[in-house]
Amino acid sequence: MGGTGGVFLTTHWSLIEESKSDDDRSRALIGLLLDLYWKPVYFYLRRKGHNNEEAKDLTQGFFHEIVLNRGLIQRADQSKGRFRSFLLHALEQYLIDDRHKQTAQKRIPKDKLVPLETLEGSALPDVHSDMTAEESYNYGWMSALLDRVLSDVEAKCHEQDMRMHWNIFHDRVVQPILKQEASPSLEAVCEKYGIADRKKASNMMITVKRCFQAVLQEHVRNTVISKGQTREELQEIMQFFPKSAQPLQ
Repeated sequence: MGGTGGVFLTTHWSLIEESKSDDDRSRALIGLLLDLYWKPVYFYLRRKGHNNEEAKDLTQGFFHEIVLNRGLIQRADQSKGRFRSFLLHALEQYLIDDRHKQTAQKRIPKDKLVPLETLEGSALPDVHSDMTAEESYNYGWMSALLDRVLSDVEAKCHEQDMRMHWNIFHDRVVQPILKQEASPSLEAVCEKYGIADRKKASNMMITVKRCFQAVLQEHVRNTVISKGQTREELQEIMQFFPKSAQPLQ
Protein backbone atom coordinates (compact mmCIF):
# COMPACT_ATOMS: atom_id res chain seq x y z
CA MET A 1 0.00 0.00 0.00
CA GLY A 2 1.78 3.10 1.25
CA GLY A 3 0.44 5.63 -1.26
CA THR A 4 -0.97 8.89 0.00
CA GLY A 5 -2.90 10.02 -3.06
CA GLY A 6 -6.52 11.06 -2.76
CA VAL A 7 -8.36 8.01 -4.04
CA PHE A 8 -12.02 8.46 -3.08
CA LEU A 9 -14.25 6.00 -4.87
CA THR A 10 -18.01 6.02 -5.31
CA THR A 11 -19.69 3.32 -3.26
CA HIS A 12 -22.98 1.64 -4.20
CA TRP A 13 -25.02 4.81 -4.67
CA SER A 14 -27.85 2.84 -6.28
CA LEU A 15 -28.10 0.63 -3.19
CA ILE A 16 -28.05 3.69 -0.95
CA GLU A 17 -30.93 5.28 -2.83
CA GLU A 18 -33.00 2.11 -2.82
CA SER A 19 -32.30 1.39 0.84
CA LYS A 20 -34.00 4.62 1.92
CA SER A 21 -37.36 2.99 1.40
CA ASP A 22 -36.50 -0.66 1.90
CA ASP A 23 -35.51 -2.10 5.31
CA ASP A 24 -33.90 -5.23 3.84
CA ARG A 25 -31.72 -3.17 1.51
CA SER A 26 -30.90 -0.84 4.38
CA ARG A 27 -29.59 -3.75 6.44
CA ALA A 28 -27.61 -4.98 3.44
CA LEU A 29 -26.06 -1.54 3.01
CA ILE A 30 -25.15 -1.27 6.68
CA GLY A 31 -23.37 -4.61 6.42
CA LEU A 32 -21.51 -3.37 3.35
CA LEU A 33 -20.47 -0.13 5.03
CA LEU A 34 -19.22 -1.95 8.11
CA ASP A 35 -17.15 -4.28 5.94
CA LEU A 36 -15.69 -1.49 3.82
CA TYR A 37 -15.20 1.27 6.34
CA TRP A 38 -14.52 0.12 9.89
CA LYS A 39 -10.78 -0.03 9.17
CA PRO A 40 -10.42 3.45 7.61
CA VAL A 41 -12.56 4.93 10.39
CA TYR A 42 -10.40 3.25 13.05
CA PHE A 43 -7.16 4.32 11.34
CA TYR A 44 -8.43 7.89 11.06
CA LEU A 45 -9.26 8.01 14.76
CA ARG A 46 -5.84 6.66 15.73
CA ARG A 47 -4.10 9.34 13.66
CA LYS A 48 -6.28 11.94 15.39
CA GLY A 49 -4.51 10.99 18.59
CA HIS A 50 -6.92 8.54 20.18
CA ASN A 51 -5.36 5.48 21.78
CA ASN A 52 -6.39 1.97 20.79
CA GLU A 53 -9.30 1.61 23.22
CA GLU A 54 -10.66 5.11 22.55
CA ALA A 55 -10.48 4.55 18.79
CA LYS A 56 -12.31 1.22 19.08
CA ASP A 57 -15.07 2.76 21.21
CA LEU A 58 -15.46 5.71 18.86
CA THR A 59 -15.53 3.44 15.82
CA GLN A 60 -18.32 1.41 17.39
CA GLY A 61 -20.15 4.55 18.44
CA PHE A 62 -19.90 6.15 15.02
CA PHE A 63 -21.36 3.16 13.20
CA HIS A 64 -24.02 2.60 15.84
CA GLU A 65 -25.26 6.20 15.97
CA ILE A 66 -24.53 7.61 12.53
CA VAL A 67 -24.89 4.57 10.28
CA LEU A 68 -27.14 2.06 12.04
CA ASN A 69 -29.85 4.57 12.85
CA ARG A 70 -30.04 5.32 9.11
CA GLY A 71 -29.46 9.02 9.59
CA LEU A 72 -26.36 8.84 7.42
CA ILE A 73 -28.14 6.92 4.68
CA GLN A 74 -31.04 9.36 4.64
CA ARG A 75 -28.69 12.33 4.24
CA ALA A 76 -26.52 10.73 1.55
CA ASP A 77 -26.82 12.62 -1.74
CA GLN A 78 -25.10 11.25 -4.83
CA SER A 79 -25.10 14.68 -6.48
CA LYS A 80 -22.78 16.02 -3.78
CA GLY A 81 -19.89 13.73 -4.64
CA ARG A 82 -18.38 10.43 -3.66
CA PHE A 83 -19.70 8.51 -0.71
CA ARG A 84 -16.32 7.97 0.91
CA SER A 85 -15.81 11.72 1.16
CA PHE A 86 -19.33 12.06 2.56
CA LEU A 87 -18.61 9.43 5.23
CA LEU A 88 -15.35 11.14 6.20
CA HIS A 89 -17.17 14.46 6.62
CA ALA A 90 -19.76 12.73 8.83
CA LEU A 91 -16.95 11.27 10.94
CA GLU A 92 -15.32 14.69 11.32
CA GLN A 93 -18.63 16.17 12.46
CA TYR A 94 -19.13 13.28 14.86
CA LEU A 95 -15.84 14.06 16.57
CA ILE A 96 -16.61 17.76 17.00
CA ASP A 97 -19.15 16.98 19.70
CA ASP A 98 -17.17 16.15 22.84
CA ARG A 99 -20.15 14.29 24.20
CA HIS A 100 -19.53 11.55 21.67
CA LYS A 101 -16.01 11.08 22.96
CA GLN A 102 -17.19 11.06 26.57
CA THR A 103 -20.14 8.71 26.24
CA ALA A 104 -19.43 6.54 23.17
CA GLN A 105 -18.84 3.44 25.32
CA LYS A 106 -22.24 3.76 27.00
CA ARG A 107 -24.10 3.80 23.69
CA ILE A 108 -22.41 0.80 22.08
CA PRO A 109 -24.84 -2.15 21.80
CA LYS A 110 -24.08 -5.36 23.67
CA ASP A 111 -23.69 -7.17 20.36
CA LYS A 112 -20.98 -4.94 18.98
CA LEU A 113 -21.19 -4.08 15.31
CA VAL A 114 -17.51 -4.34 14.48
CA PRO A 115 -15.20 -7.14 15.76
CA LEU A 116 -12.44 -4.93 17.12
CA GLU A 117 -11.71 -6.83 20.32
CA THR A 118 -8.51 -8.35 18.92
CA LEU A 119 -7.06 -5.02 17.79
CA GLU A 120 -4.08 -3.85 19.80
CA GLY A 121 -1.98 -0.73 19.55
CA SER A 122 0.35 -2.47 17.10
CA ALA A 123 -2.56 -2.87 14.66
CA LEU A 124 -1.77 0.57 13.26
CA PRO A 125 0.92 0.11 10.56
CA ASP A 126 4.23 1.91 10.99
CA VAL A 127 3.73 3.69 7.66
CA HIS A 128 1.02 5.78 9.34
CA SER A 129 3.61 7.80 11.25
CA ASP A 130 4.09 10.16 8.29
CA MET A 131 0.43 10.31 7.23
CA THR A 132 -2.29 12.79 8.02
CA ALA A 133 -5.53 11.51 9.52
CA GLU A 134 -7.22 11.78 6.11
CA GLU A 135 -4.40 9.85 4.42
CA SER A 136 -4.71 7.17 7.10
CA TYR A 137 -8.41 6.94 6.37
CA ASN A 138 -7.60 6.44 2.69
CA TYR A 139 -4.90 3.88 3.53
CA GLY A 140 -7.37 1.96 5.69
CA TRP A 141 -9.88 1.75 2.86
CA MET A 142 -7.25 0.58 0.40
CA SER A 143 -5.96 -1.96 2.92
CA ALA A 144 -9.45 -3.37 3.45
CA LEU A 145 -9.98 -3.60 -0.31
CA LEU A 146 -6.67 -5.39 -0.77
CA ASP A 147 -7.50 -7.82 2.04
CA ARG A 148 -10.73 -8.84 0.34
CA VAL A 149 -9.20 -9.13 -3.13
CA LEU A 150 -6.21 -11.18 -1.97
CA SER A 151 -8.43 -13.46 0.11
CA ASP A 152 -10.50 -14.23 -2.98
CA VAL A 153 -7.42 -14.79 -5.15
CA GLU A 154 -5.79 -17.11 -2.61
CA ALA A 155 -9.02 -19.12 -2.34
CA LYS A 156 -9.20 -19.45 -6.12
CA CYS A 157 -5.60 -20.65 -6.27
CA HIS A 158 -6.21 -23.29 -3.63
CA GLU A 159 -9.39 -24.45 -5.35
CA GLN A 160 -7.45 -24.90 -8.60
CA ASP A 161 -4.50 -26.67 -6.92
CA MET A 162 -2.16 -23.75 -7.61
CA ARG A 163 -0.65 -23.30 -4.17
CA MET A 164 2.85 -22.89 -5.56
CA HIS A 165 1.53 -20.29 -8.00
CA TRP A 166 0.12 -18.39 -5.04
CA ASN A 167 3.35 -18.67 -3.03
CA ILE A 168 5.36 -17.11 -5.86
CA PHE A 169 2.84 -14.31 -6.33
CA HIS A 170 2.69 -13.75 -2.58
CA ASP A 171 6.44 -13.36 -2.29
CA ARG A 172 6.87 -11.22 -5.42
CA VAL A 173 3.77 -9.00 -5.12
CA VAL A 174 1.85 -9.28 -1.85
CA GLN A 175 4.69 -9.11 0.66
CA PRO A 176 6.33 -6.07 -0.97
CA ILE A 177 2.97 -4.26 -0.78
CA LEU A 178 2.31 -5.19 2.84
CA LYS A 179 5.86 -4.62 4.10
CA GLN A 180 6.72 -1.61 1.93
CA GLU A 181 9.83 -3.25 0.54
CA ALA A 182 11.34 -4.12 -2.82
CA SER A 183 10.22 -7.30 -4.55
CA PRO A 184 12.70 -10.21 -4.31
CA SER A 185 14.24 -11.32 -7.58
CA LEU A 186 12.60 -14.16 -9.46
CA GLU A 187 15.84 -16.10 -9.08
CA ALA A 188 15.64 -15.80 -5.29
CA VAL A 189 12.04 -17.00 -5.29
CA CYS A 190 12.92 -19.95 -7.54
CA GLU A 191 15.74 -20.94 -5.20
CA LYS A 192 13.43 -20.68 -2.18
CA TYR A 193 10.85 -23.04 -3.66
CA GLY A 194 13.22 -25.31 -5.55
CA ILE A 195 12.01 -24.32 -9.02
CA ALA A 196 14.66 -24.99 -11.67
CA ASP A 197 12.87 -23.37 -14.60
CA ARG A 198 12.79 -19.56 -14.23
CA LYS A 199 10.41 -19.18 -17.17
CA LYS A 200 7.99 -21.64 -15.60
CA ALA A 201 8.00 -19.66 -12.35
CA SER A 202 7.41 -16.45 -14.29
CA ASN A 203 4.42 -17.98 -16.08
CA MET A 204 3.01 -19.22 -12.76
CA MET A 205 3.18 -15.73 -11.33
CA ILE A 206 1.59 -14.23 -14.45
CA THR A 207 -1.32 -16.66 -14.12
CA VAL A 208 -2.05 -15.44 -10.58
CA LYS A 209 -1.44 -11.86 -11.58
CA ARG A 210 -4.18 -12.13 -14.20
CA CYS A 211 -6.49 -13.61 -11.58
CA PHE A 212 -5.62 -10.78 -9.17
CA GLN A 213 -6.39 -8.15 -11.80
CA ALA A 214 -9.71 -9.80 -12.69
CA VAL A 215 -10.80 -10.04 -9.04
CA LEU A 216 -9.72 -6.47 -8.34
CA GLN A 217 -11.69 -5.28 -11.36
CA GLU A 218 -14.73 -7.17 -10.13
CA HIS A 219 -14.53 -5.56 -6.68
CA VAL A 220 -14.08 -2.10 -8.17
CA ARG A 221 -16.96 -2.62 -10.60
CA ASN A 222 -19.17 -3.19 -7.56
CA THR A 223 -18.29 0.23 -6.17
CA VAL A 224 -19.07 2.46 -9.15
CA ILE A 225 -22.26 3.87 -10.58
CA SER A 226 -21.65 2.60 -14.11
CA LYS A 227 -19.27 0.25 -15.90
CA GLY A 228 -17.75 3.23 -17.67
CA GLN A 229 -16.16 4.39 -14.42
CA THR A 230 -14.36 1.11 -13.73
CA ARG A 231 -11.24 1.89 -15.79
CA GLU A 232 -10.79 5.32 -14.21
CA GLU A 233 -11.15 3.92 -10.69
CA LEU A 234 -8.70 1.10 -11.41
CA GLN A 235 -6.13 3.58 -12.70
CA GLU A 236 -6.36 5.51 -9.44
CA ILE A 237 -6.06 2.38 -7.33
CA MET A 238 -3.15 0.86 -9.27
CA GLN A 239 -0.91 3.83 -8.52
CA PHE A 240 -0.63 2.41 -5.00
CA PHE A 241 0.72 -0.94 -6.17
CA PRO A 242 4.34 -1.83 -7.06
CA LYS A 243 5.45 -2.40 -10.65
CA SER A 244 5.08 -6.16 -10.21
CA ALA A 245 1.31 -5.73 -9.71
CA GLN A 246 0.67 -3.38 -12.62
CA PRO A 247 -1.66 -4.55 -15.43
CA LEU A 248 -0.23 -6.92 -17.99
CA GLN A 249 0.27 -5.44 -21.43
